[in-house]
Amino acid sequence: MQLSALIPGWVPDWPISVATMLIPAIGVSLLYRWFMGRLIRLTDRRTPFVHGMLLRGRRPVGVIVVILALAIALPVAGFSYELTVGIGHALLIAVILALGWTAAKALDVGAGLYLRRFNLDCEDNLLARKHVTQVNILRRAAQTLLVIVTLSAALMTMQAVRQYGISLFASAGAAGLILGLAARPVLSNLLAGIQIAVTQPIRVEDSVVVEGEWGWIETITSTYVVVRIWDLRRMIVPLSYFIEKPFQNWTYESQDLLGTVNLYTDYTAPIEPLREKLQQIVEGTKLWDRKVAVLQVTDASRDTLELRVLVSARNASQAWDLRCLVREHLGAFLQAEYPRALPRQRTEVAGLLPSENRGQIARAAATSRF
Repeated sequence: MQLSALIPGWVPDWPISVATMLIPAIGVSLLYRWFMGRLIRLTDRRTPFVHGMLLRGRRPVGVIVVILALAIALPVAGFSYELTVGIGHALLIAVILALGWTAAKALDVGAGLYLRRFNLDCEDNLLARKHVTQVNILRRAAQTLLVIVTLSAALMTMQAVRQYGISLFASAGAAGLILGLAARPVLSNLLAGIQIAVTQPIRVEDSVVVEGEWGWIETITSTYVVVRIWDLRRMIVPLSYFIEKPFQNWTYESQDLLGTVNLYTDYTAPIEPLREKLQQIVEGTKLWDRKVAVLQVTDASRDTLELRVLVSARNASQAWDLRCLVREHLGAFLQAEYPRALPRQRTEVAGLLPSENRGQIARAAATSRF
């Protein structure tokens, strides 16, 4: 029995038709919410994949259920033929969009559950960063393709749009050329993202030097990379940059790094005491990873010796702090214990001068420093 049989004759037809569609849809929606609530509580945390899928997918699936209820009620609603066809077409587009939404949610749940086994907070997180980077890039690329496919499927249900799209892609005119040029940056970054996910020249939290700026890879999206610079600025770099241009990755194989400290001293500087002091400095700090601590004379100019200190640390941040610490303590050690070993400029004065002037010049030349 139709709903119109129970309604007085003075009531217009369109409210009856709308009620014919809405009442079943509301009932199905309430029943679905009750059923999903019970099912979510039943799965709880014992089956994390199913539980996550139910939590993330209950809204898009609920939309699909409501749309299906509306579609079932549409033939008996009593609308005109043209309006029935229009509503059916709208419901078809809504189902396609809801299916794409559901697929995107399922993709997020699967990626999240896969990444739960990896911890970025541990000290040796190279393997975790590899998987996080790969999964995130591939997920964003898949979501981009999913959006394109979903919108394409929805638009192709429209006869006018389908004919226009076919004629546009079949033609080789200016419109096709402009479309290809406009899509080139998007497609190049999308392909670059897939290539980065496979080869992994960069990963999340990698320490890199890009365009002369040192920082960490903070976020890798489907089109660009966010580099967190050491002073908390953010550099936005297209994905294609890391395929087409050279850059430095300090943590490509491991996080261990060697830090360099250059000192310039006089020729009278004591090398062995400096080496002993370096060993005391690194052994007294947790920044050193107890692998490398070396002091060498690497150059000798006309006035100074160049001393190079190599110290190792677990990551780039600790290497920077360790370099600053070693530079500060060795400088203080030279000033306090061997002040005459600091760089000096010697001057020799020749000629006949009064005895008191010769003594003053000699003393000044002996004590002059940079």
